[in-house]
Amino acid sequence: MTENLGDRRSKTATGRLAYFIFSIALIFAGFLADARSVSAAPIPAPGTFALPAFARKYGMPCSSCHDSWPRLSPFGQAFKDNGYQLMDDRDAPIYQNPGYWPVTFRITPIWHRESTNRVAVDGTGAAAGTTVEAQVTTHGFDWSGLDFHTAGTLARNISFYVLPSSDSTGAFHFESVWARLDNLFQSSWFNVKVGKFELDNLQSEKRILTLSNVGGSYQNYHFQPLVTPGGSANGFAAEGLYKFGIGDNQVGIEWMGHSKDDRTRISASLLNSNDGQPNFTSNNGQGGFITGKAYDGYFAASQAFQVGSLGLQRVGGFGYVGEAPTSCQFSAGGTCIVGAGVGNKLFYRAGFIGMWFVKKFDVTTMYFHGWDDVALTAAAPDTAPLTGARSPSWNGALIEPHYTVNPRVVFTGRYEAIRMQQQVLASNPSNFGDMDVATAGLRFYPFISSRAGFAIHSEYSWLRQRGAAPISGLDLTSSSVLLGLDFAF
Repeated sequence: MTENLGDRRSKTATGRLAYFIFSIALIFAGFLADARSVSAAPIPAPGTFALPAFARKYGMPCSSCHDSWPRLSPFGQAFKDNGYQLMDDRDAPIYQNPGYWPVTFRITPIWHRESTNRVAVDGTGAAAGTTVEAQVTTHGFDWSGLDFHTAGTLARNISFYVLPSSDSTGAFHFESVWARLDNLFQSSWFNVKVGKFELDNLQSEKRILTLSNVGGSYQNYHFQPLVTPGGSANGFAAEGLYKFGIGDNQVGIEWMGHSKDDRTRISASLLNSNDGQPNFTSNNGQGGFITGKAYDGYFAASQAFQVGSLGLQRVGGFGYVGEAPTSCQFSAGGTCIVGAGVGNKLFYRAGFIGMWFVKKFDVTTMYFHGWDDVALTAAAPDTAPLTGARSPSWNGALIEPHYTVNPRVVFTGRYEAIRMQQQVLASNPSNFGDMDVATAGLRFYPFISSRAGFAIHSEYSWLRQRGAAPISGLDLTSSSVLLGLDFAF
């Protein structure tokens, strides 16, 4: 059986390489076919807007809004920080053409391949009646979920954003719903946002340049430590007590201030401690995680500075501190009543980020640290922590380079590492739960206009977590290959 698995892994590795080479060739074929128009196209003025709707409003191409759509450039960050305003008379809706409707939808038809080396499956033959591990690989044509953006200004210095979003089955939820009072007291240092919104992350997960199942999110933003070898999730996840990620949109109020040139930025948020769910409910309405009577806080600050002709550099720090319940005060029919969580215990996440530019090349670096109270990680409801359990802590790192050949071609890469500093159980191997994630991709933009955004997208991503296999407790490895037509209109 070991030889069969080894042969299968060898064939899979060859297949991954072939798929990746094919995807790069496909993108370059499109690029070369359009090379004449690419070389003849004028390079747009620097700047950014978040949506094609904004480009239509101000009569500017999307490329004047993004250094590589959907990622914001420094000017685009300033436009966003000003409440989607250029700070002139064209900002207020009353001055707009009545036919203008600030709406953008985004969806991505794709071909993708997913593979995991050790999945728990029913045994066959001599192993019938047992559960064994096997490599599972699937591939085919598919499509992403749909994002339906509408955003802008209701009046001067009153901004809004509404984002109904669905998965690929058409099941909708509200990803963002907020209103913002801009430039209170005629000062850029007083802006107040209320509703459901993305945290003030300089490294935005909502504007990520990768789309695959493995590479389409930042693992550092969502990591939670494992408890025991064999892939057992922590007590929170196993008992449905807790769900949290810095990359998730949260519900609350945010104060944000910035200098006139947007080089100095600072923000603070007071948030519900239920990971962005409405009506104080759980994440799925059917038990899910228990919510409690608590609030979380998120804080971020950064400073930008120009380095000659190299570009605008930015450094900053962030911190998230919150509470989550460990038991239930009231239940009905054996199910905890939503909002009845008690016994709150602390957790926090913190880090530093740097965004470095050398003309066409840029790289983002991030250090990340996390800590959970032992009662959150290694305890079931109304029980004491596991014998010998400790509060886990871990460190993470991210490096994400981009090379923008020209406004229509951008190479992207990423490497993330997560290393446990203190295991939940002292008996665990020191590297148990450690994670490595590598991603490489290429985006080609066939045209640039003020009406729509379009990219031919190619990506390969690979993830390994130590000791996470569900039965053997060996390393768990997953990979994704994705080719897609990513468009927004």
